[in-house]
Amino acid sequence: MRNVDTGTTRIAPGRNIAIKVPLFRWEETVAFYRDRAGLEVLRESENTAALRFGEMTLWLDRVPHQSQGDVWLELFADDPDAALAQLGGPVRDELEPLDGVSGHWTSDPSGTVLLVRKST
Repeated sequence: MRNVDTGTTRIAPGRNIAIKVPLFRWEETVAFYRDRAGLEVLRESENTAALRFGEMTLWLDRVPHQSQGDVWLELFADDPDAALAQLGGPVRDELEPLDGVSGHWTSDPSGTVLLVRKST
């Protein structure tokens, strides 16, 4: 990981990108990435599809009450608490459970959700 210019906490891109997909767009979105874009399916269930996206995994998550697509990104940090303070984003841990993950949900100024976590 590299040091960012504004602080000393090391932050780097993670291995996961998630798109939260509205129920009414689920089938066509999965088909788009699987069939049209030709991404390799790593895992698929009723509510989740994981596809190889280069060295990353693109997670498509079906969200019944969502009205539009929403992109969520993962960042790795040696110290997630310090990284959260350095980023200056709000704690948004109510978004999804972080079972077995050392980190926090936050967001950037535009509202993009970020998972800031320790690498495993």
